Amino acid sequence: MSYPAIDCANWFIAKAAEFGDLTTHLKVQKMLYYGQAWALALLEQPLFDEEIQAWAHGPVVPEVFHHFKPFGWKALDIPPMEQLPQFDADTLGVLEQVFETYSDMSAKTLEAMTHGDQPWISARGGLAAEMRCETVMPKAAIRDYFVRKYEIDQATHQQKAA
Repeated sequence: MSYPAIDCANWFIAKAAEFGDLTTHLKVQKMLYYGQAWALALLEQPLFDEEIQAWAHGPVVPEVFHHFKPFGWKALDIPPMEQLPQFDADTLGVLEQVFETYSDMSAKTLEAMTHGDQPWISARGGLAAEMRCETVMPKAAIRDYFVRKYEIDQATHQQKAA
């Protein structure tokens, strides 16, 4: 089951607020990317239906960008709890794992990480990092890349355990 990307963004913002952290627009975009990536890889379904584009500062969901655009580089408002959706258990599990894995990293660190991911690199087609680009990062490319990443991580863990 997929959800509106703005609902997923608001979940990440609210979750960070539970720990006393504020979230910027740049960071929430990267959290959405990783949420989508891991939902595609682990659940074999998208977290949200909106497309992700390969913008200069990394993956961006344009609809969410335009929603939060008035905030600029400032921290985003914390959504009221009653506005947050009730995610199904599998989706909530992925969101929680993504939050646990990536939330302690700065927005700029996450941006740099996404610039190393093949789906972003491929979608940009050789453009310099600072060049404007609105090319969609295909969900299949994101899924395939993160499935491979997951398989490599699993194999590494098995080797260390042996």
